Amino acid sequence: MDIKSLLFYTSSSRSISIIRLMVGTVFLSEGIQKFLFPAIRGAGRFAKIGLPNPDLLGNFVGTCEIIFGLMILIGLLTRLSSLVTFTIMCVAIITTKIPMLASHDIWYMLHQARTDWAMLLGSLFLIINGGGSISLDRLIQQNIAK
Repeated sequence: MDIKSLLFYTSSSRSISIIRLMVGTVFLSEGIQKFLFPAIRGAGRFAKIGLPNPDLLGNFVGTCEIIFGLMILIGLLTRLSSLVTFTIMCVAIITTKIPMLASHDIWYMLHQARTDWAMLLGSLFLIINGGGSISLDRLIQQNIAK
């Protein structure tokens, strides 16, 4: 299997679209909010948790969430896009949720991490399965096979 085939290969399941809709919509929405509400969702949030270059990082992460959220929604390069969102969620959990354990109990942290956990596992699911039968990946895969 060549790299082009590997990038676009996907499971034939239609139900994958449900997970794509969930993951893509959340990332798209969160990315847009980083620009609409930078003080609480973007640069301000990153500064509050002590990340370096919060303005640059807030814009970078917001842009990635918008671009790759849209790509997941339409099922284009779903595995690659989901790898990016998976990485974003790993960083979010490490920088925001794990430190909560120092000042709160595990139940508080788990409650606060529920969306992060769902997006992490949703992204992992898409890395494993690809975009599904109702995706641009599937159309491209079929054209590659011809």
